[in-house]
Amino acid sequence: MRSIDSIVSKMKEFRPQADSDMVVRAYHVAKEAHSGQTRKSGDPYFSHPLEVAYILASHRMDEETIATGLLHDVVEDTQISLEEIEEKFGDQVKNLVDGVTKISSISFKSKDIRQSESFRKMLLAMAQDIRVIIIKLADRLHNMRTLTHMKENKQQVIAKETLDIYAPIAHRLGISWLKQELEDLCFQALHQESYKKLDHELTSFKKERDLYIAKVIDCVKKELGQYNLGAMEVSGRPKHLYSIFRKMEKRNLDFDQITDLIAFRIVVDSIPHCYEALGHIHSLWKPVPGRFKDYIALPKANMYQSLHTTVFGPESTRIEIQIRTHTMHQFAEEGVAAHWIYKTDSAATDKELSQYAWIKQMLDLQEDLSDSHEFIETVKIDLYSDEVYVFTPDGEVIELPRGSTPIDFAYRIHTEVGNRCKGAKVGGKIVPLKYQLRNGDVVSIITDANSKPSKD
Repeated sequence: MRSIDSIVSKMKEFRPQADSDMVVRAYHVAKEAHSGQTRKSGDPYFSHPLEVAYILASHRMDEETIATGLLHDVVEDTQISLEEIEEKFGDQVKNLVDGVTKISSISFKSKDIRQSESFRKMLLAMAQDIRVIIIKLADRLHNMRTLTHMKENKQQVIAKETLDIYAPIAHRLGISWLKQELEDLCFQALHQESYKKLDHELTSFKKERDLYIAKVIDCVKKELGQYNLGAMEVSGRPKHLYSIFRKMEKRNLDFDQITDLIAFRIVVDSIPHCYEALGHIHSLWKPVPGRFKDYIALPKANMYQSLHTTVFGPESTRIEIQIRTHTMHQFAEEGVAAHWIYKTDSAATDKELSQYAWIKQMLDLQEDLSDSHEFIETVKIDLYSDEVYVFTPDGEVIELPRGSTPIDFAYRIHTEVGNRCKGAKVGGKIVPLKYQLRNGDVVSIITDANSKPSKD
């Protein structure tokens, strides 16, 4: 089981001034609270919050977030109350634990694609602090890593929910490493035979592939090294399993028909250097017609910028090459939702773009502000402030304007349900018909065949 020292050490690696005392105290509180509890694997339950905290520490999160990673299940699964959390760790950690607990308490049942999107929006709308979502994603990641200890039917349900809900949220927040790992883990659970076969195919060619990547990088460095392109970086990586699987499914291809398994990236100093590097690459290897995209002159809707080209590289193998500046690369890689709208099916709305710009500004502030408490004041969010997302008793998500009442809900279900509405329950308790619905409410309507709308 992971030690508290490893978590503190990892946190200090990125945040030398972080308050390790808070994290150590959270460790002891959570360890005592979960004493005697075990996971399906037979491991002590406390191994889970330890791993969640380590994931958060590894990705530069602050001490409040890491402490919440340790404490995120104590209110739901032990005798500790939110009041005790607030007393021992302060208002911020209490709010984070409360936010994660609320999100964990709701379940997604519908398989409808539109419902998946509504559910994702509801989760984001419920989080007044973006760190709540990040903690929940880390929690889901570790649960997916240990999914094999669950019964197979349960594995399928959790993996489907993760693929429909949590991987797309990671995608929208630009946490690409997390999105890819979640997708690969879901792929493994949902399509075991396809996963094993594809993993075997890739593994069997790993040595050759690594040699090929090194060969291409060497060729690029020799070719571009003749020119003054500044501080140039060249890298290559195989695409992750799920993205390859999706391409095979979408285009009805076999593995040996996939020609662009490897993506290369060239990072240079300036925009003119990008185009100069492109010219040299096209003189070195023939470009594939119709596979060039200029996202520098014409940025994506999410402000993503890069040159994309596919060429016939060494051994006449197709390779995809992206060329961008260091600034563009930092923008794309620092978790600013570089792939939020990129490679999605729907165009961005003005509202989504304003939210995207807000997240970019927030992460810029994280770099600029040395005082983490000052930074925290910038991360209060309400991404979908104009809507409220509630459940039917069957688990269907209904989107309504903020300020809606059970009567609005009833009419959204059906005109006759609205006409015959005589009362409502939220969470199993009777509420007035003027009650304003809140995110996550489970609403049921009481009808009477003799009821009809009153003048009131």
